Amino acid sequence: MKILLVEDDRLLSQQIADALRDENFAVDIAGNGEDGQHLGETETYDAAVLDLGLPKVPGAAVLRAWRQAGRQLPVLILTARDGWSEKVEGFKAGADDYLTKPFRIEELIMRLRALVRRSAGHAAPRIVCGAIAFDAQTGVFERDGLALKLTALEWRVLECLILKKDVPVDRIALAEKVYEGDIVTDSNSLEVIVARLRRKIGHDAIETVRGRGYRLVCGTT
Repeated sequence: MKILLVEDDRLLSQQIADALRDENFAVDIAGNGEDGQHLGETETYDAAVLDLGLPKVPGAAVLRAWRQAGRQLPVLILTARDGWSEKVEGFKAGADDYLTKPFRIEELIMRLRALVRRSAGHAAPRIVCGAIAFDAQTGVFERDGLALKLTALEWRVLECLILKKDVPVDRIALAEKVYEGDIVTDSNSLEVIVARLRRKIGHDAIETVRGRGYRLVCGTT
């Protein structure tokens, strides 16, 4: 999962980003509404965490701009404890969920996972594709019932593939979900990650679809 975090409190922003990265998320950070709006309109994210009390452009205005631009990413808004009117404004602008400050980061992570899973069309938290199973609530992958040990990049690639199981995922789109910010990678970097995954889950489990990208094959056992 690749998350856009728009929060002007630097300490809180870093705490959230560190916790998300510990759970294998890729995270891009914006410290004001203007930068957040730009990133949300020009980059691809699985979800956004958006504070409503932002400098330059208020969070609700940022969200309205995203929706007007056709950006459908799930958005979790952050509000003050007594900010009921803010919550209402956020939902009217197109928010999908909210958390009231202060909050536990563990809850934020669980809510983000649920938003991403549902937006990908999966109602149940456990997603199965052949011998591979993914618990979207805990972030754990299994093969034949045994937990897989994956690097953060391997986890991100496999998560993208299993959420789109049996459907090819474009290489460029996959790379955008795996790497943070403006990180530039050589042309073979994604292929290296896929090769490592194939050694762990079976070579035939990931099919290279010529001209289209990669597909997780659910018929493989």
